[in-house]
Amino acid sequence: MSMHTLYNLVTGPLAWAAFAIFIGGMLAKFIYLTYLAKKKDPTVFAYLSTKHVIRSWFMWSVPFVAKNWRLRPLFTVVTFAFHISLLAAPIFLMAHVMMWSEGVLGISFWTLPDQVADWMTVIVIVCCVYFAVHRMIVPEANYVTDIKDFLMLILVALPFITGFLAYHQIGDYKVMIILHIVSGEVWLAMIPFTWLGHMILGPMVRGYMGSEFGAVRHVKDW
Repeated sequence: MSMHTLYNLVTGPLAWAAFAIFIGGMLAKFIYLTYLAKKKDPTVFAYLSTKHVIRSWFMWSVPFVAKNWRLRPLFTVVTFAFHISLLAAPIFLMAHVMMWSEGVLGISFWTLPDQVADWMTVIVIVCCVYFAVHRMIVPEANYVTDIKDFLMLILVALPFITGFLAYHQIGDYKVMIILHIVSGEVWLAMIPFTWLGHMILGPMVRGYMGSEFGAVRHVKDW
């Protein structure tokens, strides 16, 4: 198989498959978790409060507002830098926007300067190293960590490492760009089935706790 054919495969059918698995998996996970929550606590939806759900989301989305963020300042800075860069770099990178506008999505939107996206890529890689070390040396994190967690950190970092190498023309560009695309597609498809799915589980938990603490106990959950 030629590089051109392989490139068309990974940017065509495999890309659509990855998006389909991601969207379908996240929808299925949301439905399953909603069913499970109702089964374990039939009254869970009765005391859900939109006001307290939104308040909880907001308070935990701002650095150092929640007490737990203030107790671990370095971890807080790394966590927010990681998540902002993890989302912004792939979505607003000029090369990605051009690809989506020309083929996949057919729309165009605001892009990040290449230098900013490059620094965000470095931030994600460094943060992955930090999280790996954190899981090894912090007892409470190490206790719930196994080899799968380190493999997932590698999987998260791979699209950024290969993208960085491809952008800076380090190594064989064609090989790096294909590895970049494939690793990104694997990462996307794995989200619903790993702890990466906390992007949907996290807001659900925060909404539940925010409602219970705010609407029922009348205390802060942050």
